[in-house]
Amino acid sequence: MDTADNLMLKFLQKFDENPFLIKTKGKEHLIGAGEPIFTVEFKKPLSLSELTNSTSLALGEAYMKGDLIIEGDLYKALDSFLGQREKFSTNTGLLKKLLFTSTRKKNQLKEVSSHYDIGNDFYKLWLDETMSYSCGYFKNENDSLYNAQINKIDYTLKKLYLKEGQTLLDIGCGWGYLLITAAKKYKIKGLGITLSKEQQKEFQKRIKEENLENYLEVELMDYRDLQSLDRKFDRIVSIGMLEHVGRKNYDKFIKTAKKILNPGGLFLLHYISALKEFDGDPWIKKYIFPGGVIPSLREIENLFGEYNFHTLDIENLRNHYTKTLLCWNRNFHDNLNEISKKFNSEFIRMWEMYLCSCAAIFHNGVVDLHQILVTNGINNNLPITRWY
Repeated sequence: MDTADNLMLKFLQKFDENPFLIKTKGKEHLIGAGEPIFTVEFKKPLSLSELTNSTSLALGEAYMKGDLIIEGDLYKALDSFLGQREKFSTNTGLLKKLLFTSTRKKNQLKEVSSHYDIGNDFYKLWLDETMSYSCGYFKNENDSLYNAQINKIDYTLKKLYLKEGQTLLDIGCGWGYLLITAAKKYKIKGLGITLSKEQQKEFQKRIKEENLENYLEVELMDYRDLQSLDRKFDRIVSIGMLEHVGRKNYDKFIKTAKKILNPGGLFLLHYISALKEFDGDPWIKKYIFPGGVIPSLREIENLFGEYNFHTLDIENLRNHYTKTLLCWNRNFHDNLNEISKKFNSEFIRMWEMYLCSCAAIFHNGVVDLHQILVTNGINNNLPITRWY
C-alpha cells in the first residue's frame, strides 16, 4: 500500500463510531469495531490535502465521479456516517469564495435559478402531484408522499387562521399549491413571489386551470422589492425560502415582513434550522444550493423579538423531513430511466448523494426543521390553544 492510501486511511480512522469497511487496491480495512454496517470502495485514494481542505467536497466529488463506490444502501451508509459530521475538516480560508457568496439580488437570482430552473419536467418525475418541494407532514405511518404534502399544507393553513377575503402573501411560493389550496378552501386573495422562472410559469398555468385569476397572482420578485408594491397583507407564509436569504440579510427579511404585514397579522416561517450558527456544507453549496445558509433557531427568534413579533408557536418537524426525503429518493430511483435521458451519470450520482445525505443529517439531528408562528404585535382575538 502506498503513502496516499496510508494517509487516507489514517484520516478516516477517526470516523469510528459505527464500523464500516474500506476497500482499496484489493485490500480491506475495518474502521471501528464490530460487524461493518457498510462497505466503501475507493477506486483511487483521496489525498490528505483534499480531505483536510474539505472532507465534504473530497468524499462528495469522489462519489459523483465514481471514484468512491458505496456497496449496498446509500442512505443507510450515510446515516451511520454523517452523525459524525463534526469530525469533518473545512479550510474556511481556502473555501471563502464558496462559503461566503454575495447576497446581492443579481447573484442570489443566479443561485436560486441554478437549482429551481433545472426544469419542471425533471421535478415532476420525483415530487408528488402537488409539486411541493418541502417537508411533508406524516399524520399516519403509512401516509403517501402526496397525503403528507396535503397534510402539511392543510396544517400550515390552519395555523394561519384564515378567513374569507383576507390577503395572504407566500414568499418563495414554489409551484403554488399552498396558495391554490388557500384560495379554494378559504377564499383568500393571494400573492406568490419566486425567483424561479420555471416555478412562475407552472404556477401561472395552474391558476388558469383552476379558474383562480380573481384570487391569485404570482410575480417573479425578490422579497426586498415587496415594499415597492405599496401593499399590506393579513397573513404571510414562507416555506423553505429563508435558507436562501443569507445570514447578512436575515434582519432585512424580518424587517420587510414587519413593514408589509398588517398589525395583529400572522406570519408563519417554515425553514431548515440548526442548533448553532455555521457557514454551511461546502459540497452542498458548490453543487446543490449555492449561497445556501441554514439559520439557527435562536438567531431568528432574537430578530422576531427586535421587531415586536410575538411568538405563538414553535414546532419541530425534523423526522417528517427524513421521511419526505426518503420518499423523494425512492421516486427518483423509480424514474431513473427517464432522468437518465436528461442528465448524465455524474448528475444522477450527485442528486442521489444530495437526497440521501440530507435524509441522514435530519435523522441524526445535525439539522432541524422548524415552523414558527408569530403575530405582528399583540393579537388577543386568536384562539388560545395550538389546536385551533
